Amino acid sequence: MIIRSKAPLRLGLAGGGTDVSPYSDIYGGAILNITIGMYAYATIKPLTGKKIHLKAIDRGEEIILDSKKQLAIDGKLSLAKGVYNRVVKDFIKKPIAFELTTFVDAPPGSGLGSSSTLVVAILGAFVEWFKLPLSEYDIAHLAFKIEREDLAMHGGKQDQYAATFGGVNYMEFFANDNVIVNPLRIKDKWLHELENNLILFFTETSRLSSSIIAKQSENVKKKNVKSIEAMHNLKEQSLRMKEALLKGEVDDIGKILHYGWEHKKAMAEGISNPFIENIYNTGIKAGATGGKISGAGGGGFMFFYAPYNNKFKVIEALNKLGGRVMKYNFTEYGLTTWTV
Repeated sequence: MIIRSKAPLRLGLAGGGTDVSPYSDIYGGAILNITIGMYAYATIKPLTGKKIHLKAIDRGEEIILDSKKQLAIDGKLSLAKGVYNRVVKDFIKKPIAFELTTFVDAPPGSGLGSSSTLVVAILGAFVEWFKLPLSEYDIAHLAFKIEREDLAMHGGKQDQYAATFGGVNYMEFFANDNVIVNPLRIKDKWLHELENNLILFFTETSRLSSSIIAKQSENVKKKNVKSIEAMHNLKEQSLRMKEALLKGEVDDIGKILHYGWEHKKAMAEGISNPFIENIYNTGIKAGATGGKISGAGGGGFMFFYAPYNNKFKVIEALNKLGGRVMKYNFTEYGLTTWTV
């Protein structure tokens, strides 16, 4: 028997950062995101005996452990260990033997939510294996708790919900980790136009998002007026983005992205840098009307909105900077699991 799962990565179109505590607890956050056809994959093969075999093919890491009720979190494949520990603690109540193999289509620190999406994929495989009675909200919330509580990793809440639900969603975040996912019914032609005009660019760099997010959280705790006001404006951006997509005002998206980019940089130090600014300005000069860096900032993926046929000039200009324009497609499905 083999148990498989996959969960999609996401593009955060608007509101990024307002899902992070303590801002979301105090003021309430809002984000609009869309999942893409790049995935985190997990495969479980049950084993006889008393061993756990963990393999991360994309990272070139592999470890074999004695099966215990709780595995030590020591920096080696911690996401997989964290999911196992929580599943055993809350549901299985005993050690189990298995081989877990994972792969992610984007590198860590890419800004597409790869770490959280991998947690969702691994958790989904265990849910499939043991037929655990968990809803989509339950899976996303448990994935969030594994990362933020069990593994003490800084970050927001959107990635786990995007990976689990899939599609285009307007998400609202409140105190006590309450989240409402609002799927948006957008006409196909507007989604096709958005997909056609949105350019995904990998800067060939990565960054440690947790350090940027920690600074952002600290700014809210210290009541940094500039940072908090920037987050208010990003929450407003998510409302503008939702309205533009629902009404089919697709060519306003570039301006909305640019509005968000200008305010995002004010949230915390390290979100932008001269390298990122050069890429952004190159895209704008070539015909993009707006763009942003994906995720917390500092590196990873960026994307640009280029209306009409401007995308070809933008792609040409970006390719000269040493990064890669990546092909992608939107996907309406979230976490998917199956057994063979």
